Amino acid sequence: MEKKKKRLVLRTVILAVLALAIGYTVYGTATKEKVELVAVGSEAPDFTLVDLNGEKHKLSDYKGQGVFLNFWGTWCKPCEKEMPAMDNQYQEFKDHGVQTLAVNIAQTDFEVQNFVDRYGLSFPVVIDKTKSVMTAYNVGQLPATVLIDPEGKVAKIITGEMTEKDIASYMELVKPNKE
Repeated sequence: MEKKKKRLVLRTVILAVLALAIGYTVYGTATKEKVELVAVGSEAPDFTLVDLNGEKHKLSDYKGQGVFLNFWGTWCKPCEKEMPAMDNQYQEFKDHGVQTLAVNIAQTDFEVQNFVDRYGLSFPVVIDKTKSVMTAYNVGQLPATVLIDPEGKVAKIITGEMTEKDIASYMELVKPNKE
């Protein structure tokens, strides 16, 4: 009989500890500060990333220009399809105040360089090795593109593959001093 009582007490203590742990988790989740998501009209989070040539690219250095910020991976088929079109439009818009910055998500320099060479890409390609920029921009799926206006505000967020016509119209959207 004494054994049953000890077992009952032990089970009761374990259940109480589990109930407290669950309660604490629920309370912590409910009261946690909400993460500010990047939204159209919000200030684009600043960052500094290094390109394949070792040059630093800081988003705030592009203030006064439109920025076509594209998140991608070499394994992403839609990303692969839109890259040549992005490069064509980069050539069209780079002298009109629209910069293209392609942010690869945590792949090796070797993988990214091979991809860039295979497609002859001429715009800056940087690698987000820690995924901190991806997290700051709340990027879930690839490809994802964030259009940033000359004042540094998010003008549009696009997820999924774009045609060359789409890319041209998006670059036109963030072009400063529309002609």
